[in-house]
Amino acid sequence: MSLFREGFYLADVGNTHCHLYNGEEVKHLLHEEVYRDYAHHSIWYISVSHTWLQRAKAMPLWRNIAPEISLNGAYEGMGIDRQALCLSRERGFFIDAGSAITLDYVKEGVYGGGVILPGVRQLLKSYAQISPALKTTLLKDVSLLELPKTTKEQISYGIIASIKALVQRESKGEKLYFTGGDGAWLCSYFEGAIYDETLLFQGILKTLKDKKLC
Repeated sequence: MSLFREGFYLADVGNTHCHLYNGEEVKHLLHEEVYRDYAHHSIWYISVSHTWLQRAKAMPLWRNIAPEISLNGAYEGMGIDRQALCLSRERGFFIDAGSAITLDYVKEGVYGGGVILPGVRQLLKSYAQISPALKTTLLKDVSLLELPKTTKEQISYGIIASIKALVQRESKGEKLYFTGGDGAWLCSYFEGAIYDETLLFQGILKTLKDKKLC
């Protein structure tokens, strides 16, 4: 049977936002918005938020499906969201560019290791903490073909070029899959890379189908 009947959602819950998927699109909402507007909907969720996990227990139509998610080779303490993302494909290099940037390598369905970096917003904050003169926003289309000549361009270049160099070195020629709030524009710096905000949910669905839960 199909999970996605009317009023049913899969959810990936972070510390601030809840990402709801109805089989067609992803909605990005604050926790309070979900508690207020979706209490009477069926939600199967994974979460890295302990606050959410405690509060969600009182919701009779909500179900924590994290115990069903299992990535071969995952280490103890690996985020359940990263595991679900890696389950979306049998092999590839996965970049989740959100509040943190995670890089994860999967080959033949087995986790091969990864890297955790500060997210772009956190990196920008670190520059501002060094000096008020370095407080700026990111230039998302900065050229990497030559060294820039303004502070904003140089900071943007430093952030993007560093991420790109690390991805290229560690991806081992595997297909690149991007997701997360900064994933779409970051993906544009990599030829042949794929951006898909539903990847994590594809990993969840694959697991649920394998276990005949849908």
